[in-house]
Amino acid sequence: MAPAPSSTSSAVTLNINGEQHQLTVDHRTTLLDALRERLDLTGTKKGCDHGQCGACTVLVDGRRAVSCLNLAVAAEGREITTIEGMAEGGQLHPVQQAFLDLDGYQCGYCTPGQICSAIAVIEEHAAGWPSAATDDVRPEAGPPALTPDEIRERMSGNLCRCGAYVSIVQAVTRAAEDHEAAAREDDRAETVKGAAA
Repeated sequence: MAPAPSSTSSAVTLNINGEQHQLTVDHRTTLLDALRERLDLTGTKKGCDHGQCGACTVLVDGRRAVSCLNLAVAAEGREITTIEGMAEGGQLHPVQQAFLDLDGYQCGYCTPGQICSAIAVIEEHAAGWPSAATDDVRPEAGPPALTPDEIRERMSGNLCRCGAYVSIVQAVTRAAEDHEAAAREDDRAETVKGAAA
């Protein structure tokens, strides 16, 4: 049974991987510690504990966040996705599959954070967001090409102590290409559906 809230703790409901979890947490508890220590979701790794290595990256409302710098109480009402919530029905997420196929990991410690970040990178790029490596950031220039330089810049907050960066960039490239192909297929299906109506 969870301890009762006090002046230094609060009852929170965290929506993690589509499930509601009710906890009473100290106000200083990070989202990372709530995930690992309270909910046994240990796929999210504790690396530097200073927001500098990216090992603890999760998605919060679809955007990447280093969970070691986010308080659990501030995550209430947000949609949190960890590495445990990526696969659907035993089918790996396309980014997970690309990392597996192209050896985008070595020891695997940073891999959950890398994958969460890569998923967000692909969505950010698809939405047309520029990065520090984008040559032309004017809106009329359209979305930048997702080049290896773009991927490296966008993934720069995630460190790999084993140095698997070449394979990581290849995995993100493949997953992004698959994402774009799926989006084109969806657009074609909508066009056909609209024409038939």
